[in-house]
Amino acid sequence: MTNETVERPVNFIRNIINDDLATQKHQQIKTRFPPEPNGYLHIGHAKSICLNFGLAQDYHGTCNLRFDDTNPAKEDMEYVESIKRDVAWLGFQWDGEIRYSSGYFETFYECAVELINKGLAYVCFLNADETREYRGSLKEPGKDSPYRDTAPAENLALFEKMRAGGFQEGECVLRAKIDMASSFMCMRDPTLYRVRFEHHHQTGDAWCIYPMYDFAHCISDAIEGITHSLCTLEFQDNRRLYDWVLEHLARFNRPDRPHQYEFSRLSLEYTVMSKRKLHQLVADQLVEGWDDPRMPTISGMRRRGYTPASLRDFAERIGISKVDSMTEMGILEAAIRDDLNTVAPRTMAVIDSIKVVIENYPEGQIESIQAPVHPQNEAMGKREIFFSRELYIDRADFEEVAPNGKFQRLALDKEVRLRNAYIIKAVRADKDAEGNFTTLYCTYDPETLGKNPADGRKVKGVIHFVEASKALPAEFRLYDRLFTVPNPGKADDFEAVLNADSLIVKNGFVEPSMIDAPVEQAYQCEREGYFCRDNKTTDRLVFNRTVGLRDVWAQK
Repeated sequence: MTNETVERPVNFIRNIINDDLATQKHQQIKTRFPPEPNGYLHIGHAKSICLNFGLAQDYHGTCNLRFDDTNPAKEDMEYVESIKRDVAWLGFQWDGEIRYSSGYFETFYECAVELINKGLAYVCFLNADETREYRGSLKEPGKDSPYRDTAPAENLALFEKMRAGGFQEGECVLRAKIDMASSFMCMRDPTLYRVRFEHHHQTGDAWCIYPMYDFAHCISDAIEGITHSLCTLEFQDNRRLYDWVLEHLARFNRPDRPHQYEFSRLSLEYTVMSKRKLHQLVADQLVEGWDDPRMPTISGMRRRGYTPASLRDFAERIGISKVDSMTEMGILEAAIRDDLNTVAPRTMAVIDSIKVVIENYPEGQIESIQAPVHPQNEAMGKREIFFSRELYIDRADFEEVAPNGKFQRLALDKEVRLRNAYIIKAVRADKDAEGNFTTLYCTYDPETLGKNPADGRKVKGVIHFVEASKALPAEFRLYDRLFTVPNPGKADDFEAVLNADSLIVKNGFVEPSMIDAPVEQAYQCEREGYFCRDNKTTDRLVFNRTVGLRDVWAQK
């Protein structure tokens, strides 16, 4: 099909695809998402997932999930499984079976042999320091390796010896013979293969030489018939090597071979996207793990309560361009608020509690009240809340004396309405030795349930509550931005700008119906924010704050 059937914002990649289909350069679009299994995916990867799988969906094409697993020293099956979960959770299905670059190892080897026989690759015995010296700099051209002109037959024998385990790690590599004077460093005879005596999670110990990513990636794309190989801008110079490899391999140098196109990577305020730095946070135990809700990993955001729909919407909002820029955290938070405002059931939770005694309410009586699950969606039904002589309200909702005319919460001799219940009036309060309020004593108006007062009293304030005898104790984890500065990656020591208040733990109460709250289910705790039940804590009720009801950082 040559025309889109889904309305999407136009971008340069869609323009390229439209032209390729119109000219019949390609009959069907084939994309791929090719993560290296050396860490958990983060929200930057979510942008790429949405792009590659989204294009395949919109153009009625296919998208592969392929693990570019060419460096067993840094890879692990834990990462493979986490990546599969993340892609599926985001709502995408890959075409056919999962692919692995390691499944093409024999083909990569054959391609390397072809380049050797053509005099386009050689085995080099320069050590790491010598290689750096010979490479030159951005201002000076490199120098030819003394092994550059070794005859193809000798190079082939040396390469076979590499495969047979005849050389130690670091003793030699296979390099492409391109141009040591190139203005692009990646074209100065780049390494194609190196020796690694590492156990591979897919191929075991069958290989002791492993291809470099730049060599394997383009060939993997060609094997799979990928039409548009999409990557981020840091690989822009590497496109020259991508093209060089495919152009010099007879089986892949075709008019419909893959082409690489680059788009800007996601940079998000108050976090880091470097896998190395995320690894460091985990290794230094500065976060709970890869799925810590403060981490920008997809698994961390899932645990925090972000939804697949919100991340897909976020990817749409930021769009695709060729210009690197910093994305405001507020855009991400707006996406989750807009989604949860529509779908999240309402509940009440008291995070920092103070007891309220309704002195004129009958002792021992508990009243059942029907409250909406969602105030704008009657189809979501009703929930049962309770009212009695003793309640909990939030400590921040009471002041002994109202501080100003705009204070619309509870104060002595002042009235407020309890959410979904009655109007109450504060009469007196007990304090402890340190001056903290311990108990409030109030009266209630029994004629005010579910309607406005008949006598015309104006009560502007509305606060939430939880009935005390049926309230369930709960832990609330109030997550905030992980760093104190918008661009922590630019700091000399990014760990030094960690936000000490990125997690605050509170103990409070929730409605009794929350005992069966499913993990990862989002709720709006009225007047407090959006929360979800933690997906790793099973011995008690723990709720993670996803996002507040408004962007408090924007007010700072």
